[in-house]
Amino acid sequence: MPRNARRAQLLESALEVFVAQGYHAAAMDDIAERAGVSKPVLYQHFPGKLELYLALLDQSCDTIIEVFESDLTNEQAVRERVDRVTRECAEAIAEVIAEDTGLPTEQSRLLAVSLVGMAQVSARFWLDTAHDLSQEDAATLVAGLAWRGIRGYPRSDEQA
Repeated sequence: MPRNARRAQLLESALEVFVAQGYHAAAMDDIAERAGVSKPVLYQHFPGKLELYLALLDQSCDTIIEVFESDLTNEQAVRERVDRVTRECAEAIAEVIAEDTGLPTEQSRLLAVSLVGMAQVSARFWLDTAHDLSQEDAATLVAGLAWRGIRGYPRSDEQA
């Protein structure tokens, strides 16, 4: 099997195992078995479980970026799906913000939507401009800005 096809097969199998068992309970043995390969074959493609999981995350991020950058975002069905991703990402981020800052739900949601919007605009800018900045460096830079800003919202029990 060609290397790219094998990698896709391994990623698909890993996704199934991670979904069924969760990251911590999933074992490389389980993933290799699901893919129908030996563990050494799996390790030829991914040095460890974390790298395999990160590859799945990268694949998911690439898929989301393709949707966001689609010329079909004016189509209602596409727009609904894009909005769902935005909404669900913001909800997950809002939970973290509320827990870390002690802010009320409504305020946490507003900050989360702001962070998601900043990430989307930044990603579009990065994609549309000629640059020497790698995707990883761009993401790190924007994430640093976002989380340093959130740090300005202390937990309510720490406020004077």
